[in-house]
Formats: sequence, structure tokens, C-alpha cells
Amino acid sequence: MEQGMDCTGCTPKGPWDVEFMAEAEEVAALRRMLRLQLALWGLQELSDVAQLCVSELVANVIKHVGPGTPTTLAVSMRGTHLRIEVRDPDSRALPTLAEAGPEAESGRGLALIDSIAERWGVELTADRKVTWCELGTSAAGANGHHVPSGVRRAAEVLRYYGNVAKHPQGAASQRLAAAMAEERVIKLIADLLHWLSTHGQDADGVLDRAQAYFEAEVAAH
Repeated sequence: MEQGMDCTGCTPKGPWDVEFMAEAEEVAALRRMLRLQLALWGLQELSDVAQLCVSELVANVIKHVGPGTPTTLAVSMRGTHLRIEVRDPDSRALPTLAEAGPEAESGRGLALIDSIAERWGVELTADRKVTWCELGTSAAGANGHHVPSGVRRAAEVLRYYGNVAKHPQGAASQRLAAAMAEERVIKLIADLLHWLSTHGQDADGVLDRAQAYFEAEVAAH
């Protein structure tokens, strides 16, 4: 969906994270939480692959940083991609790819991530390391929502009537931004009706047909 636009009926895909101690016993619970979260987001098709990514990223921390390391799992949407991050306090070295046989139950590490994720990487700061991967989704919009083609076309046209893509933070500011966007839509419709009238078309008839077309599309979804 165009950034900042509302998606009525969509489950919000806000970022979430969970802190845990890097222990093998924690992996099953992390996988279960991720599976439930993806179901809420309507991204069940990624569940198996995403759980594998979490398992390998956490195993990487256990193996190379140590069991019991305070770690954070963070999951978010980046455009139309699902981003999975595992953050740990060891910023001394970058993880590296390692070869493992196809039948190996462990030791696959980042080689598996490299084979199933669209992209991955490591970010180092003064006090932590973030190992991340991103998986492509079937979502069609920047916030991970499916956007009908008509909505996308309208958003493109409305850019000429002012920038409706960026909403300020806060409920009051978002209400103001929504009201401004509504005024731009009204201005656009009025201009289109004026254009029809100047070209000898029945503006009222076209408006009625547009309303019927809109109601039919809403009913179909």
C-alpha cells in the first residue's frame, strides 16, 4: 500500500520484537510465536521458511557467541519484504558462510539463509551485532498490504494534488492528514466532472455509473 494510506480491514503489520536468552530450548517457542504472528498478518505462506531462518540465526548466536547470550528477535515489514533480525551484544566479528552437507541437521548456518532468503546481511554497531534476512511476500504495497489496482492508480493521480504519501505521527496529526487527503480527492473528482462537462459529456450520469462500479467492486471483495 502507498506509505501512510489507510488499509481498512487489514491487520496492521507493525514491527514486533522479543528478548530471550540464546538457548536451544528457546527456539521452539520463538518459532511458535513467529508462526502465530505471520498468521495474523496473512503471511502463512512464509511460515516454514521464516521459522527456518529464525532457527538458523539463533543457532548462529549460540554457536559463535555462546549459550545464554541476551538476544532479541525482531520482525518487521520492509516494503513488501518480511525482515527477520537477530540482535546480540557481540560486535567483534562478522558471521561468515560455512559449507555443510545436504543431510546435515546442524551447521548449515548462514549458508541456508543465503539459499532461501532474497537478501541478508550483518550490521555492526559499537555495542551489538544485527544479523538479518529478508523474504519476499505476496503483499503488493509498501506496508505489506494487498492494494487493489484502482487504489494504486488513484494514488498516482493524487500526487498531482499534493503529497498524501507521508502522514505525520500521532492520532491528531493523522486525522488532519486524512482530512486533507479527502479534500484532495473531492477536488480531483470535481475537476474530472468539470472536464466531462466541458467536453459535452453527462457528468451526473458518469458519476452515477462510477458509484455503481465502485459498489460492485466493494461487493466482490
